Amino acid sequence: MSDTAPLPAARESRPLYAIGLRLTAVLCMSIMFITVRLASERGVHVLESLFYRQALALPVVFAWIVYSAGIGGVRTTRMRAHASRMVLGLTGMVLNFLSYILLPPAEATAIGFTMPIFGTIMSALILREQTGIWRWGAVLVGFFGVMVMLRPAGGPGVPVTGISVAIGGAIVTATISLVLRALSRTEPAGVIVFWFTLLSMPPLAIAMFFVAQPHDAATWGLLLLIGVAGGIAQLCLTGALRWAPVSVVLPMDYSTIIWTTLLGLALWGDWPTSTTWVGAGLIVASGLTIAWREHRLGRKMTSAD
Repeated sequence: MSDTAPLPAARESRPLYAIGLRLTAVLCMSIMFITVRLASERGVHVLESLFYRQALALPVVFAWIVYSAGIGGVRTTRMRAHASRMVLGLTGMVLNFLSYILLPPAEATAIGFTMPIFGTIMSALILREQTGIWRWGAVLVGFFGVMVMLRPAGGPGVPVTGISVAIGGAIVTATISLVLRALSRTEPAGVIVFWFTLLSMPPLAIAMFFVAQPHDAATWGLLLLIGVAGGIAQLCLTGALRWAPVSVVLPMDYSTIIWTTLLGLALWGDWPTSTTWVGAGLIVASGLTIAWREHRLGRKMTSAD
């Protein structure tokens, strides 16, 4: 869900603090996606929401880098890689934003959890990483969960278009994870976030000439909330990984289903159906199994070294 960052050498691991940061990030992400749907209902184009999310997050991210590493902390020698990450990142964000517009929040969240499934497939096919029976089994369970949620495809209350967009977002996000894996070998997490945010502004600014429109005060408030919630989420995601390894904080991401379900129920009366709960449970179990196996394999490789 975010870039990796090494634990600070001068500080001890603080797993409870890291978990708290991750939970805060997940809550802010849920608020951001729900607010995108609210803004859409008030006539805001998805590219408008994306523009203000990036524009308002940029000063927050820049201030964090200056505070933690100084202004020189934004230097990079891999601009082409950052540009590729930007194109993929914008594509993924558009699809993820649209999934919350087209689907009830719980369904959009559950489908988003298929990202580790597609990441496993891509790692095996593209990076030629060895993938054992546990992870392949988890992939099959996850896909079965998606089929359960479709109940069957075209069933009441589950738009196939929305499901397709959400799966597309998960695939693009999984692709981004491969790019980030390569980038993070030389670039700190904050630098990756900064250049993604900065490089995304010119194309989004051009898009605004075609989609920007006047809004009332309440709608501007929603756009402000999208940017602030997104910026806080990004900082908390990065901060969590400074205090504990991915294997500790990653399971907290699945609490998103709680926040989005509660917010969806409060705002639209959307309560997930029984098949949504079953499908989401299978997808979550699949993702946790993949994360657990990667953690175990990582520990074995560290021991071997």
